[in-house]
Amino acid sequence: MHHDPADPSAPQTAPAPATGAEKPARRGFLRGAGLAGAGGIAALTAPTAAQADKGKGAGKPEKPGPPKGPGTDGFVWLVGDHHLHSQYSNDAMYRIEDQARRAVAGGLDWIVITDHGNEPFAAHSIEPQREDMLAARERFGDELLLFNGLEWNIPAGEHTTLIMAPGEHEAEVLQEFVERYDANVVDARPGTSENEALALEALGFLEQTRATGRLEDVLVLPNHPARKGIDSPSELRAWQDAAPEVVIGFEGAPGHQAASLPAGMARGRGLYDGGSSEHSFPGYPEESYRTWGGFDWMTATVGGVWDSLLAEGRRWWITTTSDGHQGCGDWVKNPVDELQQTGYDDIPYNDAGDTFQTTGVFPPPVNAGRPVVEYSSFTPGAYNRTWVGATDRSHRAVMEGMRAGRMWVCFGDLIASLDMTLRVVGRGGKPHRAGLGATLEVDGPTEVELVLSIETASRVNHAGLLPQLARVDLILGKVTGPAEDRETITAPATKVVTSWDTSGRDGTLELNHRFTLEEDSYLRVRGTDGKRSQPGFLGADVDPHGPAIDVPGEVDAWEDLWFYTNPIFASVRSAASGG
Repeated sequence: MHHDPADPSAPQTAPAPATGAEKPARRGFLRGAGLAGAGGIAALTAPTAAQADKGKGAGKPEKPGPPKGPGTDGFVWLVGDHHLHSQYSNDAMYRIEDQARRAVAGGLDWIVITDHGNEPFAAHSIEPQREDMLAARERFGDELLLFNGLEWNIPAGEHTTLIMAPGEHEAEVLQEFVERYDANVVDARPGTSENEALALEALGFLEQTRATGRLEDVLVLPNHPARKGIDSPSELRAWQDAAPEVVIGFEGAPGHQAASLPAGMARGRGLYDGGSSEHSFPGYPEESYRTWGGFDWMTATVGGVWDSLLAEGRRWWITTTSDGHQGCGDWVKNPVDELQQTGYDDIPYNDAGDTFQTTGVFPPPVNAGRPVVEYSSFTPGAYNRTWVGATDRSHRAVMEGMRAGRMWVCFGDLIASLDMTLRVVGRGGKPHRAGLGATLEVDGPTEVELVLSIETASRVNHAGLLPQLARVDLILGKVTGPAEDRETITAPATKVVTSWDTSGRDGTLELNHRFTLEEDSYLRVRGTDGKRSQPGFLGADVDPHGPAIDVPGEVDAWEDLWFYTNPIFASVRSAASGG
């Protein structure tokens, strides 16, 4: 029996995932859900209305990952998604409460609503969106940390996540910001010098709101940076230079991963299946317009754009998000689906005869009568997960954890938890060890050890598969200082230095690597199920077994899972410096 169409937030339930002790056969859950032929899509099990009414914790599944209490590192590890849309976006459909309920069902601790900036949003959406946000925060309490934000059309650039700490001036600042600085509202999309300057002015405005306390905190992370090639390397650098406490990195792995499913849209992962345009940076190669193992080319290329930023010593962090507009496998659909949308930025009509143009809102979704496989976004928490080490369970602590780089990202619950530490061999205590995002300082050449503790998956993921970790790679780079060429896209000193074969190993894996630290450096780690690999974009000497380039229509996202960590930095002080 299907769910009540009047409550589109509660899709038909699928069989509950098996526990780790049951060790289900691969695709057993998919067959049970009747979706084995649908490219690995299972209908999301949401709390019933009765469960939701019971208040905090009702219907919430057990979450994989680090424990929620302070661990040995003193942090509470919280998992979230900073790129979700609601009915106040011109190409989405869920109510804010729907997205919150779906996030709780997906095991998330925090989410950010990032509706698109455009004229209808500026004219109509912000006040009612604010009311819905306050109501959802009241309903879910501290069970789910709800942030409001914006998918900002940055002048001369692509889309960008804006995250605001909750406060009384959220809507006021958002209204002013969209009207003054959203490229779609002020007609500032082309990559002109004037529009580039406007982007920097906008970031200065955000810095000022934080400094004056109008917003308690604010963060910016460019989304899907290589998709259209219009975020140039010099712009990325200029954005962070203009607001170093606000611009903290980019979306290292895009959402829209369900777009790749063969029985669905059969397009590129992340909808990366276009090419360059007149506004694209000419230095980006053709391969940059595709994902590699589902990750943005800037992130996936060892010694590439991300590493070129880290090699400068920039604290430039990566995340992953669902880019949740709709839900692949949900039993609901957008009421405008019957009418053709001819372009990404077009504003379609809804079936009630009104327009988003004049209302700034879509009606709630309707019952599709079947699992919808044509949508490109997975449900919140189903595939893309960003883990953040926070000092406590609060909005501000999540934002500070993100700014500090205490983050790792994962596809399809490939692993359950991760702890990564760089320490001086033979020394204990905080000054002699550093975790994700932190810096280990040593005097002169020093023997150090990277220590990884990884908990492998012990229960099936959203697709009904039990992931198996096959390999873990350690990537080491040198910090060489500010690049002379602001358009540089390579870091020649960065490469994979060791790999661990983890095939067939379960439980807690302890992986170690000792070496002599002689120069300022950084270390980062990635892991894979090993199903799709090829030499990295810069060659096998740099990356012998990297992620494979994704061919649109030929890759099932569930059969190519990866995790990536943010780096740990190391600083070597010389005797001459007096350190």
